[in-house]
Amino acid sequence: MYQLKTTQIVKTNMETCWDFFSSPNNLSKITPSSMGFIVRTEVPEKMYEGLMIEYTVKPLLGIPMNWVTEIKTVRENAFFVDEQRVGPYRIWHHEHHFKDLGGSVEMTDIVSYQLPFGVLGRIMHALFIRKKLETIFAYRFEVVEKLFNQH
Repeated sequence: MYQLKTTQIVKTNMETCWDFFSSPNNLSKITPSSMGFIVRTEVPEKMYEGLMIEYTVKPLLGIPMNWVTEIKTVRENAFFVDEQRVGPYRIWHHEHHFKDLGGSVEMTDIVSYQLPFGVLGRIMHALFIRKKLETIFAYRFEVVEKLFNQH
């Protein structure tokens, strides 16, 4: 199993930060356009435990794939967890943590994941999948900086 962890300070109050990141409608705003990310299901403004969200993404070579995630746990203004139900990973567990710093928020993402295909999956991870995930999270970091931290 692999893990990717990122932390970012978001210069806004907890309510604004939570409202933005807990809304499934904002996912496309923080995902690179090269991913061809399209939400396929009608989603509410606020996520809730058990919410299933279907997407189309183009993670590699522009090939569209279906991805379904379930919102497993939601603790308002603290954290939420999504897990892949259908998609390219054998396991995808994404924790989103929020810590109120009084005027700003420390946001930490922890993604634990495993690829299919055994040894081939490990080779693919070493060659390009890890780098692709790091690029996606770097893009997200930049977008969040522009949205919240550059006044």
